[in-house]
Amino acid sequence: MGTSVSLIINGKTVTANIDPRMLLVQFIREHMQLTGTHIGCDTAQCGACTVFVNGNAVKSCSALAVQFEGAQITTIEGIAGANGEMHPMQAAFKECHGLQCGFCTPGMVMSAIDLVKRHGNSLSEQAIREGLDGNICRCTGYHNIVKAVQQGAANMKGV
Repeated sequence: MGTSVSLIINGKTVTANIDPRMLLVQFIREHMQLTGTHIGCDTAQCGACTVFVNGNAVKSCSALAVQFEGAQITTIEGIAGANGEMHPMQAAFKECHGLQCGFCTPGMVMSAIDLVKRHGNSLSEQAIREGLDGNICRCTGYHNIVKAVQQGAANMKGV
């Protein structure tokens, strides 16, 4: 027996009959085929599954889809500009080499955007490192990630 859930994902209203135990990350990946949101740890430790729910960063592997009835969900696929240009934070990660394998990158970018929205465009290295504490990258030394977030934050003025 399923439960009906209706969400707005990247501006599109979606209604589906799902198992009430389905995680939001599963709904995004399996029902919506939006695979940019990654499943890394299943315990909300790594941040690879970070999405925006009503504008706030949420680790989607630790929340049931039915909890967000009527909510607006934005995934990494939904942050690009109207004509496909990268979000300033995405562009900064590319320009500053803030990624290697790319697995953590979608969650890192989403968390970085949330950090800027909460704390402003002028972020110190320490503030960035503390703000991204819930996101794990196994490839980099975080140095270029911090540079990318600083550049992305500066480029987000007015966004």
